[in-house]
Amino acid sequence: MTTDFQTARVALGARLRELRNDAGLTGKGLAEVLGWQRSKISRLENGKQTPSPTDLTAWAIAVGHPELAGELKGRLTGLETKYRSWRRQLAGGHRARQELAIAQTAATQTIRGLEIARIPGMFQTAEYARHGFEASAEFRQITKDVEGAVRARIRRQEALYQPGKQFRFLVWEGALYVRTCPDGVHAAQLDRLVSLIGLDTVELGIIPFDAQLRRTPSHAFWIYDQRLVIVETISTEMWLDDEESIRLYERAWEWLAESAVFGRQAQRAIGRARSFLDAV
Repeated sequence: MTTDFQTARVALGARLRELRNDAGLTGKGLAEVLGWQRSKISRLENGKQTPSPTDLTAWAIAVGHPELAGELKGRLTGLETKYRSWRRQLAGGHRARQELAIAQTAATQTIRGLEIARIPGMFQTAEYARHGFEASAEFRQITKDVEGAVRARIRRQEALYQPGKQFRFLVWEGALYVRTCPDGVHAAQLDRLVSLIGLDTVELGIIPFDAQLRRTPSHAFWIYDQRLVIVETISTEMWLDDEESIRLYERAWEWLAESAVFGRQAQRAIGRARSFLDAV
């Protein structure tokens, strides 16, 4: 569980405790009213358990403020909106998530991103993407909707050729060597990356192995204009739209960009990975 998520859950628990105290109820007394175990009251108030919408409605009624159920559920929705389980989000396959990415891209002028273990989706070939979706579906044990997901990802890339758009991506050099597909597919993907350098809408930076970093990359993230940050971990995708989080990730991106190489130097870094692949 992320620190931000836990902080928000603790804040919700504190609000529940405040309402109980204002109603003049002890934890034991509220548990008796609700027909719950006393331990559940404690877990909810201390941020050890996430309440359900039904729990929050019952709590609001029990403390004499049924009109506050909406507020409490709004706080819960905020948590669920920002922190989305991949398992739940991809239950029907990858295609729906890719179509959501198309909509976000269409509504965005500048996307800044960081990838540390793979090629950015905006720059992937169909075959590279196909192998990635197949591996993800197998790993997460979810519905395979690979062809629909690939078509949606390639359709999203049409934005690369729209005047006025900007795609500023940083890629950890190690990602150029990570092979999740046959050598021929990987080679074609590296060639695709080289071909994108110099495109008016694309700024691709490679963070070298030997870069001296002010900030060490730990997970992938994308910044959509100055309105949204999407952060990906192995279990969760987080959507952050608060000003503090956006500023934090903007600063992280800028610090990492200081150590990246661009243009011909980026081409040479990709060329080294291509030569390594040919030599293996």
